[in-house]
Amino acid sequence: MDFPSLGPSHLIATLFYKSNTPHFFPHPDASPHSPTDALAPASLESLRDGAAPTDNLEAYPLEPPTPGPNPLDHLYGSYISQSCLTDFFVLLRNIIPRIEEAGITSRPLSREKLARVVEVRFPAAGADLEALRRDEQVSRFEREWNLEIVWQADTVHRRYKRLAVFDMDSTLIQQEVIDLIASLIGVEDQVSAITAAAMNGELDFEASLRARCKLLKGVPSTVWETLRVCITLNEGVQELITALKRLGFKTAVLSGGFTPLTGWMGQKLGLDYAFANHLVVSEDGKELTGELTGEIVHAEKKRQHVLEIAEKEGILLDQVVCIGDGANDLPMMGVAGLGVAFHAKPKVQMQAPARLNSKSMLDVLYLFGISKEEQEALLQ
Repeated sequence: MDFPSLGPSHLIATLFYKSNTPHFFPHPDASPHSPTDALAPASLESLRDGAAPTDNLEAYPLEPPTPGPNPLDHLYGSYISQSCLTDFFVLLRNIIPRIEEAGITSRPLSREKLARVVEVRFPAAGADLEALRRDEQVSRFEREWNLEIVWQADTVHRRYKRLAVFDMDSTLIQQEVIDLIASLIGVEDQVSAITAAAMNGELDFEASLRARCKLLKGVPSTVWETLRVCITLNEGVQELITALKRLGFKTAVLSGGFTPLTGWMGQKLGLDYAFANHLVVSEDGKELTGELTGEIVHAEKKRQHVLEIAEKEGILLDQVVCIGDGANDLPMMGVAGLGVAFHAKPKVQMQAPARLNSKSMLDVLYLFGISKEEQEALLQ
């Protein structure tokens, strides 16, 4: 007989200190040598551009600005203090009254005295992950302590993922390829406006893609070779892929961009799968026609590819992680065991299962419970 699922017995919160968001000022009562936990927000108004998830987009419309290191980091250190953890334990007990403090444990994910990433494990006690992700008390805590928190069920599948799926533009790479092409022919303003609206979910992706492609009519078909030298990987991507492959992962890139560059990037990184859109080339092979052929890799197609790859490889969806930045990545994030919005558009961060705005994509490994030292061992 089948037994009903009772849900996970424990949950995991992974706390990331955001060292590049200067929100804090010394508390008036703090001594000059007080640690980070003596810091306090200047005012609620100064925190209105925080990154915390909320149902009120008008109140928190944008990701925090990232002009550089916190000016107080050299005084107080970029780390998660014991006072911060104590406050977090109190927060958990306020949100989930049924848990006891003795049931909450923490583990720094590095051997450094001052850890930037800490994993907190606690009894589920009937708590709902989605409710925790959207809780306003959690949002306020993140802003006050300059943190980002990723919530997950503590299961074997959290620790042992087997398939990693990536978006390409603004995820694996820093650029939006279609914007690069547009800049070469002087239509970047028109194309960028359509791209931004599509990634924010304001326009249908397929319709917007076809509209942008029409602007590329007449572009030399050699443009792909020209663009290769312009492509820059996001920080930590190469290292993350290397680590994942050494852990036995299958890897894929699913792009709303174009096959010549997506296939090239897939080969360069050694990915197992690469899917993207096909631009039609003129009969003489010299230029782009501005038209597309074949199936469009839109949001639903990305989701379908994830399901098909997982089935082909015999991998449970709970063992899949999907990483992207646009609205068209949300459906594939939704079917994965872990969906991560990496430096994503504001609306996407609000809807994604998890969000990560750290400097390096290698930080994704922390979400599997892999410590800094273990990451270094994987990359040796």
